[in-house]
Amino acid sequence: MNAALKNLIDTEATTDLRDLLADTPTVTIAEELAHLDPTERAVAFRLLNKDEAVEVFDALDPEHQATLLDGLREDRVRELVEAMAADDRARLFDEMPAKVAARLQQGLSREQRQATATLLGYPAGSAGRIMLPVTTTLDAHLSREEALARLSGRSDRGGELAVLPVTDGTRRLIGTVTLTDLATAPAGARVDELLARDLYQVSAHDDRETAARLVQEADLLALPVVDGEHRLLGVITVDDAMEVLEAEVTEDAYRTGGAEPINVPYLSATVFHLARTRAVWLLVLILAAVMTVNVLEYFETTLESMVTLALFIPLLIDTGGNAGSQAATAVIRALAVGEVRVRDLPRILWREARVGLALGLLLAGVGFPIAAFFYGFEFGAIIAVTLLAICLWASSVGGVLPLVAHKLRIDPAVFSAPVVTTLVDASGLILYFLVAGAVLGL
Repeated sequence: MNAALKNLIDTEATTDLRDLLADTPTVTIAEELAHLDPTERAVAFRLLNKDEAVEVFDALDPEHQATLLDGLREDRVRELVEAMAADDRARLFDEMPAKVAARLQQGLSREQRQATATLLGYPAGSAGRIMLPVTTTLDAHLSREEALARLSGRSDRGGELAVLPVTDGTRRLIGTVTLTDLATAPAGARVDELLARDLYQVSAHDDRETAARLVQEADLLALPVVDGEHRLLGVITVDDAMEVLEAEVTEDAYRTGGAEPINVPYLSATVFHLARTRAVWLLVLILAAVMTVNVLEYFETTLESMVTLALFIPLLIDTGGNAGSQAATAVIRALAVGEVRVRDLPRILWREARVGLALGLLLAGVGFPIAAFFYGFEFGAIIAVTLLAICLWASSVGGVLPLVAHKLRIDPAVFSAPVVTTLVDASGLILYFLVAGAVLGL
């Protein structure tokens, strides 16, 4: 569809473009708009009717929403922003320049402005920042019929009514009941008889990723958010939780590759912006790689006495870097989903050391006969022992560094592939030359 959409925009076939959009599902339109450049996106969006435009805009990621608004008239922008749920509006404002966000916020109704300001008042990355403020709660003593009557006529914005919080007279959270359970309960049933068996909740100041993981692991439709006195503030819906997890995975993916997240759609980012997000880590890794140069310089005499040693340097340091990255990636993922904690460090070290030993034995078994056949028994022994030592060392380092970073409150992804690879390169060379010196008597 993307090619047809771009062709109709380029040829200014307005009628055909409007017909194409009218026959396309909302989610598909949002996906296709995300692949257009900002100007084309604005042209296509203007042809949507008001109701469809609101649905498509809501389906876009905040980054695409922000760039789209730049190409729309002020009155259309105001309509779209007013139609958004408070949590979605807060995320959009986070993506916009402060002055633009402040101007749009001033155009909101007093209730909408207050709800958005409340969310923006919580720390970035907190559960409170992504929650949907709750305006509909139930009392435990209500009957099924009374509860449904209270819900009559309420609009469900962002899944607010999928899970209904039950509170006491001081708005303290007692439990939750799903709309499905309420609608299918027998006549005369009381709300307190329909409460969910387990009560899950998070504080507004808890980390948003922790909250999102809880939604995923407990299979929740919505997670209540409370203040320090357990008074209900809002809920985190499942769709918002999944967006948080997607954002965290994206951030880890960038940092694992040695770059900072670009925080804008890739095709909307300038060349300078992309280069800037990558340059910092490249500079850091170049400085770190000086250790490798120093190691080679220190063992220059060893290399001169047996030039063949230089042939295997790329193979050995790449093997060590890959082994360390594999271990780091596994531990980072386990940390992210709560499978391991810092106190598990001894167990992880012991586990990764054994994994490294197993991998080292496997690679040594492959490398020894090949190196021995071409370069002699002694050289085969050097390669085999070095592979064993490097895999053992790299796996251990890769497994431990993410936990150390987590303990120091540093993003573990930063200590993944680039840093682990650089450290293992230098230390792996030291192991290589020490083994060679011992075997050859250099």
